[in-house]
Amino acid sequence: MHILKPCKLMYTLSFSFSCSLHLSHFQAMMRGGLWDMVIAMVLFGVWLPSCFSQTTSPSQDGKIKFRLAGYPRKHNEGRVEVFYNGEWGTICDDDFTLANAHVLCHHLGFVEALSWSHSAKYGPGTGKIWLDNVMCGGSENSIEKCVSRGWGNSDCTHQEDAGVVCKDERLPGFADSNIIEMQVNENRMKNIRLRPLSGAHVGRMPVTEGVIEVKFKEGWGHICNTGWTTKNSRVVCGMMGFPSQRTMGKKPSSLQTVYRIHSVACTGNEAHLSACSMEFSKANSSASCPDGGAAVVSCVPGPLFTQGRARRFKLNPMSQVRLKGGAKTGEGRVEVLKESEWGTVCDDHWNLQSASVVCRELGFGTAKEALTGAKMGQGMGPIYMNEVQCRGDEKSLWDCPHKNITAKDCKHMEDASVICNIPYMGFEKSIRLTGGRTRLEGRVELLLSTGSGVRDWGLVCGDGWTSREAMVVCRQLGLGHASSGLRETWYWDSSNVTEMVLSGVKCKGDEMTLTDCQHHSVVSCKRAGAQFSAGVICSDTASDLVLNAPLVEQTVYIEDRPLHLLYCAAEENCLAKSAAQANWPYGHRRLLRFSSVIHNIGKADFRPRLGRHSWVWHECHRHYHSMDIFTYYDLLSLNGTKVADGHKASFCLEDTECHEGVSKQYECANFGEQGITVGCWDLYRHDIDCQWIDITDVKPGNYILQVIINPNFEVAESDFTNNAMRCYCKYDGNRVWLHKCHLGDSFSEEAEKEFEHYPGQLNNKIS
Repeated sequence: MHILKPCKLMYTLSFSFSCSLHLSHFQAMMRGGLWDMVIAMVLFGVWLPSCFSQTTSPSQDGKIKFRLAGYPRKHNEGRVEVFYNGEWGTICDDDFTLANAHVLCHHLGFVEALSWSHSAKYGPGTGKIWLDNVMCGGSENSIEKCVSRGWGNSDCTHQEDAGVVCKDERLPGFADSNIIEMQVNENRMKNIRLRPLSGAHVGRMPVTEGVIEVKFKEGWGHICNTGWTTKNSRVVCGMMGFPSQRTMGKKPSSLQTVYRIHSVACTGNEAHLSACSMEFSKANSSASCPDGGAAVVSCVPGPLFTQGRARRFKLNPMSQVRLKGGAKTGEGRVEVLKESEWGTVCDDHWNLQSASVVCRELGFGTAKEALTGAKMGQGMGPIYMNEVQCRGDEKSLWDCPHKNITAKDCKHMEDASVICNIPYMGFEKSIRLTGGRTRLEGRVELLLSTGSGVRDWGLVCGDGWTSREAMVVCRQLGLGHASSGLRETWYWDSSNVTEMVLSGVKCKGDEMTLTDCQHHSVVSCKRAGAQFSAGVICSDTASDLVLNAPLVEQTVYIEDRPLHLLYCAAEENCLAKSAAQANWPYGHRRLLRFSSVIHNIGKADFRPRLGRHSWVWHECHRHYHSMDIFTYYDLLSLNGTKVADGHKASFCLEDTECHEGVSKQYECANFGEQGITVGCWDLYRHDIDCQWIDITDVKPGNYILQVIINPNFEVAESDFTNNAMRCYCKYDGNRVWLHKCHLGDSFSEEAEKEFEHYPGQLNNKIS
C-alpha cells in the first residue's frame, strides 16, 4: 500500500489555500504578535510548498529525452526515465496523476495514457530522481510546463519511481524505436566478456569458454564462483550469443584477481546477468572468495558459429520459427510455421523472455532487444500468435502460453521482432570500404592471404555485382542494409590497392561474409582496372516489395487480342517471338492476363536505381522507363521448363493507394518522380499493355505461373526471398484457372517441393 510521507501530506493540503497571499500579508501577520506569528508560521508552512513549487525549467543543453524501462514489461508501459543534463534518471510518484501520465505518454509518442503506477512497479531505477511532486493539467506539450520541485530536487528513493501505461496507438508521424531492452545500471556493470583459459585459444573465434570478466567504471573484475550454478552459466552464455552451456570447473585459486561480484543467483531465464540477484563489493576493494576461484563458463555454439565449420551450415530447415527483414544475422521479424505455412506473431505482451526463446531456438543467445510495432517490416501472411508469455526456458515458441488470433485482434503493423545476441566473430576486420564520402559507402577491399602466405588488401571484381552481394558486405561490416551495389567505382578516390583478389561473386543474400558466397577459384575479371571494382552504399533501412498473390488468382483470364492493337506492345518486346512471323495487322494473339499489386512493406521507399537523367522515353506508349525490367512473368511446365514468358518494364512506378495515415509521394505523370512509398502499393491493372503472358503457342495442360519482382536485384531490398510468387495453372485451351497462388517463401521447404510435383487438376473445380 502506498503511504504518503507526512511532509508530502502538508503539500497535498496546500491546495485548499490560495497562492495569492503575498509576502506583505505575511509580514503584517508577524507584526500582530507572537500568537499571530505562530498562526502565520503554520499557515505559511502549509502554503509555502504550493506557492514556492516551480515550473520545470529547460535543461542546460536543451536535450531532454524520455524512455520506458523496467523488466518485464510491454513496449507501451514501464518506468518513466528522463534524460536531463547528460544523465538518465526517474520521476517520483508523489502527487502523480493521470494528467501527468498523459503528458509523458505524448512525449513517448503515444496518443494518451491509460493508467499510471507507483512504488516502482516496474522495478527501481538508478541515477538521479530528476522530478518530484510533478503536477500537470494534462494539456501541456512538455513536462517542463508542469509544476514541480525543479530538476534534481527530490526527497524520494527509487522505491517510489513512477510508471505509466500508454494506449498502444501512435501519434501521427511520431518515429520511435518501439524497443524493449534490458537497461543495465552502468554504475554497477557496464560490459561482460570471456577471457580464454589458455593461450592456445587466444584469437580463435568465437570464444566459447573462459573466465567471466565484468567491466565497471574502475576497470575489469571477476565473479567469485562460490555457489555458481549452470543456471548462471546459461545466462552468461546467452549474453555471449550462445544458446546453451556446459558444466565448467573453477579457476585456480592462485590467480591474483579482483572479485567484484559475489553470490550470483540466476533462475536461468534472465536476458542479462544484471537481472540476477547478486552482491557487489565496494569500488576499489575486493571481498575474499572462499573457494578462491573466478567464475568460468563453457558455452555451446549454435550451428552457424561452430569452430572450424563456421558459416558453412544453414539453420535447421525443419525449424518452426524464422527471422525475416533484418539487416544482420540474428535479427528480424518473428515468423512461425503452422500447417506448412509461415505467419507472424502479434506484439501484445511481447517481451525479452519470449524473444529469448526465439533466439535460442534458432541457435543464438538471449534477446538483446524485443521490438514491437513491425519495426522490422510488416509480414503478409496469417498472424498466428498473440499475447505470447514465455517463462524463458521453453524449447520452442509454440510451447509458450499464447492466444490464437482473430482478424480484429491484430494487424501486421503489430508484428513482433527480435535482435538476438550473437557471438563476436571479428568478421569486420577482413573487409573495409575506401574512397567513399561517408563511412557507409566506398570501394570494397578484402584482406586475404596471397600466394606467399602474406595477408594483404585487394579489390573485388565488379562484373555481375548486384545489391545481393552488397547486402552481404554491409552485413559483414555491421552497417545495416545495402542501398546500392556498384559495378564501377572510378568516381571514388582509390587507395594504393589495385589488385583484384576476388571475382565471380554470387551471393544468396543471407551469408555472413563475402567469402561465404560462391566465387571463382581463380580470379578472372573481364574489365581490368581498379575503376571497375565493386562498391557499395549501405543504409539503415531498405525497401521490401511483395506481390498480392490472391489478387492474381482472382483476376486471371484469357484474351484473344487483335494484332492491330498490339503494335506498341510488339515494339516493347511484350509478345512471343512467333509474333514476328504473324500476318500483321490481321489475326490475334492469345494473352494470359491478370492484375498485380506490388506492396512496399519495408522501412524505406523503393526508388529506381537510375536517376531521371537516365530514364528512357518510349514514344509509342508515351511514358518513361525507369527500370529496364521490373517484373518477369513465366509459365513453367510442372518439371520447371519455361514454356512462355513475359516481362514488365517499370514504365510508371507510382503510389496507387496507401494505408491509412500514409501519404502518396510518387506520381509518374508529366515526368514526375517514380517509386513506391513505404506503406503504399502500385497497381498494374489487367488491361494495361504488357501485363500479360503471350500463350498463343502454349498447348492445353497443367502449368506453374511464376511472377518475380525486381528479378535482376537492381534495387536493394531487405528481403529478396519474398519477391517471387507461384500458382498452379490449368489451361484447357479456352479457359484458365489459377490455384494456390503464394509467395515463394510463404510455405515450408517440404511443401514447396511438393508444389513442384503437383499432378495438376483433374477437373475444372477448384478445391
